[in-house]
Amino acid sequence: MRLSRSALLYPAAALGAIAVGAFVLFGVAPEAATDAQLRDYSALQAQLDGDMKKLNFHAEPKAISTSSFIMEDGREATLAQYEGKYVLLNFWATWCAPCRKEMPMLSELQTEFGGEDFEVVTLATGRNAVPAIEGFFDEIGVENLPMHRDPNQRVARDMGVLGLPITVIIDPEGREVARLQGDAHWSSDSAKALIAGLGDKDQ
Repeated sequence: MRLSRSALLYPAAALGAIAVGAFVLFGVAPEAATDAQLRDYSALQAQLDGDMKKLNFHAEPKAISTSSFIMEDGREATLAQYEGKYVLLNFWATWCAPCRKEMPMLSELQTEFGGEDFEVVTLATGRNAVPAIEGFFDEIGVENLPMHRDPNQRVARDMGVLGLPITVIIDPEGREVARLQGDAHWSSDSAKALIAGLGDKDQ
């Protein structure tokens, strides 16, 4: 049976309309609707214990800053360079005692889980002299975390960072999905189970 040209065009037009509707409704092209965008983190939230209970997953993902920061080599970059992996972004300062306390634990997380799918990123916010950052990292023997700086607090302001430390989890699509205010025991079993769970889409 031969199909008329109109018979072929109408279904195509209908599919196109559905695609356009999806874009208008969700703000993303249909092919961009990934599992991570639709993910429910409630199971991970329920498993947290100890001071990790301070970590709150958002009901809806939030936009992150597009402002630039200064990398340890002096070049400027944005958080967009980390898209494609989960990121544990820690805002800290050399004068912040709780920040300094948790840094070795963040380094331990990076050692155990860092790779193509996950990375710990540290961002010194406000006035932080480079020699002071380098001296602190040398003192605690941390070599696997970046000495990035946000001297004008542009990234911190964009993301509503009030007080330090603050740690946020960014999903592979480049959106904030969770936040923890204050320091935490990042080398605890609960923290490690959380990071492992981020890579498990069945969670």
